[in-house]
Amino acid sequence: MSKKQGGKGKQSERSNGNKRFSSNSRKNTPVKKANATPKKTGNSDEIRLNKYVANSGMCSRREADVHIATGLVSVNGKVITEMGYKVKPGDEVRYDGARISPEKKAYVLLNKPKGFATTTSEGKGRTVMDLVANATNSKIKPIGRLGRNSKGLLLFTNDDAIAKKFTNSKKGVVRLFHIELDKNLKLEDLKKIQNGFKVEGKLIEVEEISYIDGASKKEVGLKIKNTGNTIIRTIFEHFRYDILSLDCAAIGHLTKKDIPRGHWKHLTEQELNNLRML
Repeated sequence: MSKKQGGKGKQSERSNGNKRFSSNSRKNTPVKKANATPKKTGNSDEIRLNKYVANSGMCSRREADVHIATGLVSVNGKVITEMGYKVKPGDEVRYDGARISPEKKAYVLLNKPKGFATTTSEGKGRTVMDLVANATNSKIKPIGRLGRNSKGLLLFTNDDAIAKKFTNSKKGVVRLFHIELDKNLKLEDLKKIQNGFKVEGKLIEVEEISYIDGASKKEVGLKIKNTGNTIIRTIFEHFRYDILSLDCAAIGHLTKKDIPRGHWKHLTEQELNNLRML
């Protein structure tokens, strides 16, 4: 009796096992209904225009609706007032004439070493973009320039509003450079640089220039708002000095503290707020 029951139990288990296998097989094989209406998947890369504007940081999504309705937003040169309009990858979206991007805003501060060109172009050898390649997925670019053999702080961002602060020579952000010259800087030349002078009819002004305490008069500190280091070379070449070393030590309130040469960091919220208020 027990043997028969055991046999039946095994047969039942095999039978149930076959049923389970059969059921799983049907689940793993998708079945389409005849004449079924295909599901609309759409393009997952498309984004509603109001969300695109809001994601750019210009305003809230509700405010974006108002701006769109009043004709402040254009896509590929055409003003769009349709609420449900969707932006496709590669579309150029402008808000009040300025191009915007829904990318997350990123702010990366690099302590640049020598030997890296300040460019986003490929084929230029080693560039600063190689140094910040893993910093963010956002398409950041450097503000201003440091020559290949120059070193020091360089700020990267995709925030056009912050970038414009630097490109305005009168209202821009002050940068501090530590400069070593090929010979002592004469006091009379230092005063001329401090007071401003003209090169080919163009007035060149600096915020401040001084000798560095405890160093020879070959070394000076220079504060200037211009974003390029070519203007610095122009200043000293005008007075017949060659620059042996140029190091950007500070950008506004930002310094190289805790950033070793060749390393970078993301700006803190406080640092970013201070930069916006400059």
